[in-house]
Amino acid sequence: MKPRVENRLAEVRKSRGVRAAELARRVHVSRQTIYAIEAGTYVPNTEVALHLARELEVTVDELFAIRRGPETSPESLRAEVLSADKPTQGQPVRICQMGTRWVGVPVSASPYFMPEADGIIKRTRASRNGSSELVVFSKDDAQKRLILAGCDPATGLLARMVERTTGVEIISASASSKLALTWLKEGKVHIAGSHLEDPKTGEFNLPFIRREFPDQDFTVVTFARWEEGLVVAHGNPKRIHKVEDLARINVRAVNREHGSGSRALLDKLLEKSGVNSHNVRGYQRIAYGHLAAAYCVVSGEADVCLATRSAAKSFHLGFIPLHSERYDLVMRKRTTELHAVKAFMDVLQRAMLRRKLEVLAGYDTSQTGAVLV
Repeated sequence: MKPRVENRLAEVRKSRGVRAAELARRVHVSRQTIYAIEAGTYVPNTEVALHLARELEVTVDELFAIRRGPETSPESLRAEVLSADKPTQGQPVRICQMGTRWVGVPVSASPYFMPEADGIIKRTRASRNGSSELVVFSKDDAQKRLILAGCDPATGLLARMVERTTGVEIISASASSKLALTWLKEGKVHIAGSHLEDPKTGEFNLPFIRREFPDQDFTVVTFARWEEGLVVAHGNPKRIHKVEDLARINVRAVNREHGSGSRALLDKLLEKSGVNSHNVRGYQRIAYGHLAAAYCVVSGEADVCLATRSAAKSFHLGFIPLHSERYDLVMRKRTTELHAVKAFMDVLQRAMLRRKLEVLAGYDTSQTGAVLV
């Protein structure tokens, strides 16, 4: 039984003759925050609740109360499941409401912990939109979440900081850059991450996005610049130093899925080095995401992969840098007006996030938070 917070903020504020903008100014929050609290889509932290009570001359209990609803049994829910691979029965998922539709994002267990989930996939059906029947335990707070699709391992640092400081929960959907942008175009995610390099200009993301969104209905914000290169076992026992080494008979590689920036980069580097992909053992083997590829190396299933420095650092693996890339976050213009997205964008500007990205992931954050379009 999960408690829900009810509030009488709008009723008390209006009875005092205080406008939302004026109350926001007094308690040092935005007007949108006041409206979100009154609508029940945002629960303030203790400090904000105390300030509100003081300014309206009431107790916190007179503004906020916990209502406990009856125990409910798991219910069935039709949702579009976002997965680069085919969803399977019994797979745990997180859920989020996107307008009038429900979206499910499969979650995987780490080597030591079971994943947090809102339900499981009960039945999958062959359909164009990937619709599946879920059994969910609770839909509480699902409307206050954001779905961020992409492949950057360090967006987890951003997600945790957003939730801790604003209460907005980020649901990460693992996807290649092209798949993430496709989901954005179809209205299945709020934000898509991309590091696609235009082969003609060398510019990242913008040429591709302009082709995919000819109506110019998008906003692009830089997350960070990263280095991508060869991830190898600790100590580099196979003495892998360049792309040509992937053609050696004793080297096993693992590749990324079609549509990923990493696969496009590998193909570009192989072509430049004169190496035929048929001569690379493991070229056809697919790992979905930088961390998944790096995990193949740490587990001994592969000797090398192409991934980010952050993925190598996550598993204490060796790294040979080959290419610098810019990873951007893309969203529809109307999405930027959501209270949750405004909170998300605010965290992008924080010095603490930049320090974490620099130290833990090895990223260049000089452009972090910059709005490109």
